[in-house]
Amino acid sequence: MSTTAPSSRSSDRPSSVVKAKFARSGRVDIAVLVVTYNNAVDVDPLVASLRRQIGELTVRVVVADNNSTDATVEVLAQHDDIIVVATGGNLGYAAGINRAMKVAGEAEAFLVLNPDLVAADGALAAMLARSRSHGVGAVVPLLLDPGGTRNHSLRHEPHPLRSLGDALFGARLRWRPGWLSELVFAPTAYEYPHPVDWATGAAILIRAELARSVGSWDERFFLYSEETDYCRRVRNSGATIWFEPNATMTHRRGGSGLFPALTALMQVNRVRYARIHHGSWAVATLLPILILQSALRVGQRGHRLALLALVSSSHRQRLPGRRTRGHD
Repeated sequence: MSTTAPSSRSSDRPSSVVKAKFARSGRVDIAVLVVTYNNAVDVDPLVASLRRQIGELTVRVVVADNNSTDATVEVLAQHDDIIVVATGGNLGYAAGINRAMKVAGEAEAFLVLNPDLVAADGALAAMLARSRSHGVGAVVPLLLDPGGTRNHSLRHEPHPLRSLGDALFGARLRWRPGWLSELVFAPTAYEYPHPVDWATGAAILIRAELARSVGSWDERFFLYSEETDYCRRVRNSGATIWFEPNATMTHRRGGSGLFPALTALMQVNRVRYARIHHGSWAVATLLPILILQSALRVGQRGHRLALLALVSSSHRQRLPGRRTRGHD
């Protein structure tokens, strides 16, 4: 008998070079929701990292494009197993998530991802496994900068004292107590799984039944603080948000753009969040702290714009986002 191996034919077994495919229909383990706006350089690395998750998991990818003017849509079109939704304008991050979720179909969980992320192998499986623990409603991963440094992505619930600490010290004095910073600096907090108040909205997995009960993301925020608001509503529902360090993702940061107006928008949305959840007393306390924070950094154009936006409604109306009436 000949010991020569038979020649392989495409009809005999699948080729090793055939890429893993995302499911466009049917129930899946995870439906990934991505919002793009001029992210042509980010799409392929993200998609490649998501394809590597396919095996034990079934995955669907839905991208809501906020009217990109670069080649984002053309790059996405090269992936025929991705569902692309054209929102018809730059509607903001929350609105994009809502549009994507409407067509995401049946899934055990939804994973909201920034387009400028790359997921490490096994990240999605680790997040889904954690979400199956009793009482867990949402899961956030460990985020790394491109050089491998941990991103301080975990946050405490906003409070005027924490805002004051951040206004005065910024990223300095990282050993200060948690009641003096919204950011979680403690290195040990990034080493083990535990419940958190909230985390940066770059990556968050939400159980599907919880997403249905919590409702849509609040489109009044356009960009920034929408994840703070959503995570607060998750906690108010009785579910917990868990940090899972065994799920790692690299975050390029800057996928939303690095424009001075976004710094101003971030400050304004902190006031909006305080008004929605805490009322006028919180705004009266927080507003002078944010004015102080931007005044101390007035050499930065973004904070100069923030100063104007915090004190002038006409300047607030010039920031990115939908035009609204009243104090917003």
